[in-house]
Amino acid sequence: MTENTTTPSRQTCFTVRVEFGDCDPAGIVWFPNFFRWIDAASRHFFSECGVPRWEETERSLGVLGTPLVDTQARFVKTASYGDTLQIHTTVAEWRGKSFVQAYRVCRGEELILECQEVRIFAARRTDGGNGVRAVPIPPQIRALCEAAQA
Repeated sequence: MTENTTTPSRQTCFTVRVEFGDCDPAGIVWFPNFFRWIDAASRHFFSECGVPRWEETERSLGVLGTPLVDTQARFVKTASYGDTLQIHTTVAEWRGKSFVQAYRVCRGEELILECQEVRIFAARRTDGGNGVRAVPIPPQIRALCEAAQA
């Protein structure tokens, strides 16, 4: 059994400019757009840590991505058209086959949203069925994500 650990991971920043079409009729960001940007920030995190594209990790490690299995968010302030948002991303906890990714969405120093997601490292099922299965976190990917920041 793999122990849960909170070894500090790298932190990355993904920048988003809010466009008119991202907002509802009241002029505030429609909440699902935050989850779309957070999903992009998750992949950006791995890319910035040096993890190859998922097509490559599927060929080399059998890992085809990190699907979401749970999420929770706390909306603090609104954002609107023209805002530039920074999504700060880190891995808050490593587990055996899953990990907790934490996000802070800010407009400058102002906190807009906090979110935590539980994701798994997924591979294709080997029993002939459709879908994916959780696999142990590849140590080489974890090492890249925990490496000291440049």
